[in-house]
Amino acid sequence: MNVETAPALSDPDLAASDLDDLGLGREDYRTLYHTMRLQREFEERIYRLFRQGRLVGAAYAGAGHEAIAAGSAYALGDADILVPMHRVIGAHFLRGHTARDMMCQYLGRANGPTAGKDGNMHCGNWDHHIVGMISHLGANIPVAAGVALASKVRGDGAVSLTYIGEGGSSIGDFHEGLNFAAVHRLPMVLIVENNKFAYSTPTRYEYACENIVDRARGYGVGGALVDGTDVRAVYKATRDAVDLAREGGGPTLIEARCTRLLGHAQHDDAFYVPKDIMEDGWNNDPVTKAESLLLERKYFNREEIDGIQEEVKGIVDDAVDYAEQSPLPEPEEALQGVYAD
Repeated sequence: MNVETAPALSDPDLAASDLDDLGLGREDYRTLYHTMRLQREFEERIYRLFRQGRLVGAAYAGAGHEAIAAGSAYALGDADILVPMHRVIGAHFLRGHTARDMMCQYLGRANGPTAGKDGNMHCGNWDHHIVGMISHLGANIPVAAGVALASKVRGDGAVSLTYIGEGGSSIGDFHEGLNFAAVHRLPMVLIVENNKFAYSTPTRYEYACENIVDRARGYGVGGALVDGTDVRAVYKATRDAVDLAREGGGPTLIEARCTRLLGHAQHDDAFYVPKDIMEDGWNNDPVTKAESLLLERKYFNREEIDGIQEEVKGIVDDAVDYAEQSPLPEPEEALQGVYAD
């Protein structure tokens, strides 16, 4: 594949019929909706715990990003590697981190993924093929490229998936990581979660091209522009990109458009977001959109949807109880597992 033939795998104007024939059945749709609803419920609880003083440190939420998290991670195979970011906790859930695991992580408990040594989304688990995220988010891209390079050398067929915000696409790590992956035709998928604001900076001050995915052709890689509020569109674009990478076609750059429905973090009330943008965002809430789809297509009835919501609430209630009853780390263990022996 060369620069002239780098394909656009999908676009935000796909007809509904193009997304119906994805090979997804009732249980697939249940898993996707359950994951999105669990992310929303979990993060709402995290914010509540923060305000109550029961959670120490920063609290981030991916409200508006749930379809990106669920749709992308669901497209991965068991051996593929996730290099997540802070708004895709649903991807953690799909790859094997439980709500209990992540609540213990947020509450700094000894039985959390980092044993209380790091906070919020800064965790991974190689048994689940999850590489812990780096706070300087662009640095995740070279890591994902390195993981993909290792996979190519081993010939194990694994694909790495990572994310960046549209703001983070302006830093050097984005170029260096994606360019390296492109040159070496590495099995990597990079999703730009374009939520219209890099913290408080609107996109018109972030980049001059019409779409970030326009850069894909310059790198000689495949590109896809998708509606990041439609879990089916995200799933299709990611699945196509993963298949292409696994077949030796190299990396794909996916731009998933959405609206961040809350501020950058718990401390930020998003006062800088124009009212019409926020209203449009809530009118296109990906969780509500997925729910409406399931009802309209008669995949589930209202009683079944309500049952999923109650199930998710119970999972989060259990996770909070479990985490608050779990032990805090012992002070003498503070440096264990932090530095190499």
